[in-house]
Amino acid sequence: MAGFSGLSLTRGASALGLAQRKLVVAIAAVVLGGGIWSMHFVAMLGLQLPILFYYDGLMTLISALIAILVVGLALLILHFVPRRPATLVAAGTVMGLGIAGMHYVGMLGMEICRPVFSLAGVGVSLVAALGLSILAVWVAYGARTRGNILLGTVCFALSVFALHFIAMGGTGFIVDGGVQAAGPPISNEVMAMGVSVAAFAISGAFLLTGVTFLGPAEAPAGPAPAPPEGVAAPAVPQGRGAAPGREDAPLRIPYEQGGRTRFLDRGEVAAVRAEGHYTILYATAGKFFCPWSISEAEDRLGPARFVRAHRSYLVNPDYVVEFQRSKDTGSCVLRAVDSLQRVPVSRSRLAEVRTALGL
Repeated sequence: MAGFSGLSLTRGASALGLAQRKLVVAIAAVVLGGGIWSMHFVAMLGLQLPILFYYDGLMTLISALIAILVVGLALLILHFVPRRPATLVAAGTVMGLGIAGMHYVGMLGMEICRPVFSLAGVGVSLVAALGLSILAVWVAYGARTRGNILLGTVCFALSVFALHFIAMGGTGFIVDGGVQAAGPPISNEVMAMGVSVAAFAISGAFLLTGVTFLGPAEAPAGPAPAPPEGVAAPAVPQGRGAAPGREDAPLRIPYEQGGRTRFLDRGEVAAVRAEGHYTILYATAGKFFCPWSISEAEDRLGPARFVRAHRSYLVNPDYVVEFQRSKDTGSCVLRAVDSLQRVPVSRSRLAEVRTALGL
């Protein structure tokens, strides 16, 4: 449930504004990290040893923080860095390390009965966690469809499950009554109450995300945006077989909304941003999910209307009301586009953008 909730919450998050995206990533990190922590201690509640043992409260808290923060770092990579194969592998690796870190720190919190880890158990469990976590991220973020998210959820759950039980298979226990806990002791009874509260919160997140899972991933449906006053109308097409990249490039851009494919006029779009293998269209009426990649959008729309300002951005010069130079880079301030107020300009694209703006 935690895997499904976390991966579903972030569906379409890259199309949100900066503040909203940070909030969604933070919530998803708490849900995913809390799920890893809860699964570990649900399994530990079933562990039967010949002597009584308890947990160090501080180490138990640290293990939960590790899971949340490290998984959060993986989500930051996925939603704030251009999504490429190397990005997916890096995020999956970080997530796998977070799962392993949570497990072993949580195990070190055991008191009276101390765990002893075998090298083979650590190695095999780590390989399983990393491999399945990379697979989970690759599947869930390779394409943000419902099927991908569901399959990525299964891979994520298998990653947490496999690491725990492979690691436990390589773990022994010895009596160590002389260890002093760094925090207050937590008995199995108290731990069961804490895990129940966490499971209750995860179940609530699962129900809330499940309700909206079948809805559209991007901006709500609405009428097509109208260009702001003073923006030039798109050029008249010269023929159905015209090659893209010139003034006679396609006049309409497809976008997905509510399970349907709709179209925006080329002149109504102020900017295009890369979102993995797809793009987000920014217009006066909001943001829209486009099935084109950023390279395909650049080829189809053509330099007569859009200019490549950054490896992740195309900008329509008609919407630029201000250009700001900052050392070797810059930014374009857009008019009447609430969802994207400025577009970054990279150093390699600076001269091209300035030329398109008549500077």
